[in-house]
Amino acid sequence: MQIKDHIREEQAFLGRAVVAGLLVILALLALGVRLFQLQVVQHDHFTTLSKDNRVKLRPLPPTRGLIYDRNGKLLAQNRPAYSLELVPEQVADVEETLQRLSQYIQIDDDDRERFARLRRRKRRFDSVPIRVNLTAEEAARFAVVRHLFPGVDIKAQLLRHYPFGNATSHLLGYVGRISTRDLATIDTSNYAGTSHIGKTGLEKSYEAVLHGVVGVQQVEVNSVGRVVRVLEQTPPEPGQDLHLHLDIDLQRIALEALGDYNGAVVAIDPRNGGILALASKPGYDPNLFVEGISRRDYKALQENHDRPLYDRALRGQYPPGSTIKPFIGLAGLETGTIRYDTTYYCPGYFQLPGHEHKYRDWKKSGHGTVDLDIAITQSCDVFYYKLAHNMGIDAMSSYLANFGFGRRTGVDLVGESRGILPSREWKRHTKHQPWYPGETVIAGIGQGYFLATPLQLAAATAAIANGGHLLQPHLVDYLQTRGSQERIPIPPHDEPIPIVSEADWDDVRRAMEHVVEGKRGTARRIRTPAYRIAGKTGTAQVFTVGQEEEYEEEKVAHRYRDHALFIAYAPVEDPQIAVAVVVENGGHGGSTAAPVARKVMDAWLLPRLYGPQKEKTLEPAGENPPASREIHP
Repeated sequence: MQIKDHIREEQAFLGRAVVAGLLVILALLALGVRLFQLQVVQHDHFTTLSKDNRVKLRPLPPTRGLIYDRNGKLLAQNRPAYSLELVPEQVADVEETLQRLSQYIQIDDDDRERFARLRRRKRRFDSVPIRVNLTAEEAARFAVVRHLFPGVDIKAQLLRHYPFGNATSHLLGYVGRISTRDLATIDTSNYAGTSHIGKTGLEKSYEAVLHGVVGVQQVEVNSVGRVVRVLEQTPPEPGQDLHLHLDIDLQRIALEALGDYNGAVVAIDPRNGGILALASKPGYDPNLFVEGISRRDYKALQENHDRPLYDRALRGQYPPGSTIKPFIGLAGLETGTIRYDTTYYCPGYFQLPGHEHKYRDWKKSGHGTVDLDIAITQSCDVFYYKLAHNMGIDAMSSYLANFGFGRRTGVDLVGESRGILPSREWKRHTKHQPWYPGETVIAGIGQGYFLATPLQLAAATAAIANGGHLLQPHLVDYLQTRGSQERIPIPPHDEPIPIVSEADWDDVRRAMEHVVEGKRGTARRIRTPAYRIAGKTGTAQVFTVGQEEEYEEEKVAHRYRDHALFIAYAPVEDPQIAVAVVVENGGHGGSTAAPVARKVMDAWLLPRLYGPQKEKTLEPAGENPPASREIHP
């Protein structure tokens, strides 16, 4: 039997206890150090992390600015709407959920396609719309079964709506969902929480002021992310409202006046450059684009032979035809090429010296001896063939540039065309060819390479009406801030045209007045005793007629018939409106385009001249004038 050594055991135990105690003390020291580090040294850092888990920042999107016409009629508004949305992260089987949802709310192929497209752009925890613009009945039907669809909910939002649809589609444009391309060009922090952005028209060109400034909200959330309370909030600043020069009633009258024809009508106030009407027909419904147009609808618009997506007033480029004659006549006077009493003989054609080719007049028998007044009043081509040849393309092009031809007007819209003001330099640069004398001849009647937009024609006409002030056309009259109602006016931009002689301008204006008011004027059928009109008719070829061929309108397919043009301003003694009309395939300016302008001018002037209760409904005087036609060799 072995005897225990109590002393050694006691010493061993004490040794182990000391070691264990030291280990405990070291552990406590380490814990203390770590606690000191966490609670003292890194206190601010972990407090922030803790707060971030409890407090979230939520963007508050601003309300988009509204757009009004000159009379306060709402052209673009924000309308409350309900949308059915899904958060992919919270749904186990998205396809199965969509299938079950379709039992309660109609979800068609277009909805599924748009949902799939938006889902690819968004993060898994972002809400993706399935259906937009739900009816009250659909919203109520889903509310009953809401508990069966985790991750799916109905959200209220403001959607852009255009009450006048087609009538304002080109000038207002539309808003659409922010795309990847948009994200590359915008300040993403200011668009946090915003889903739409201006895509075309005024919605795009004034996006910066319409959008507003994003706000922010600090909210406290629980462990599952549900909002418990709002801690702090910086409200968003709503976008500014746009008030336009445009009169929507005049706009609709202009479109109605075009009847069954396609074309464009532009009306400008020659006193300040404000656009009163900017009509392009046909148009389209911009509301289709707000939440993403279906492929079927977009394909129908693209394949439509009438091209409803094409803005004819802003982008359409047409040979100006005889509407350019007042400007070329003024160029002849101001450059000293002719005097007002200079005459040329018109036998019905013109030939360049040493050439057999005949540049024909619309009147086969000719006009006889013609001065500038007769040449403008009766639209004599031969007079302008000779004037253009004598003046030369360099002088003619240089002077016409003063009226804005060949360059953008600077209107407050995107996508404006430049047109073409032909010159030696232009042809050398674009065609890499020399300029030929025959090209000068046909440029004298607004044919050949010459192209102008309806907006350019209206702005140039306004410059003749107001005595040489080329005003930059603009739609927006002033911006208005919500709340304070502060108005920020958009001042007109004036580019004075050099004037050699006021008498030259008076002579041309008098001749334009004779176009309507004269006994043999080509637009005499639209004259009215209510006020006096100055104008100029024009016809632009769609295809070339050969030297020995005759143009027989009734034998030509409609889409190949000549375009009808007309420019005018009124009243002559105090111009308040300048109008340019292009009627595609309309034939003759005097019989087709001029009556359109007359309806627009009546609608604008009669209430102002005689009062809303005393408008004169007067029939145009005179018989139909002989058809004017310019031949493009």
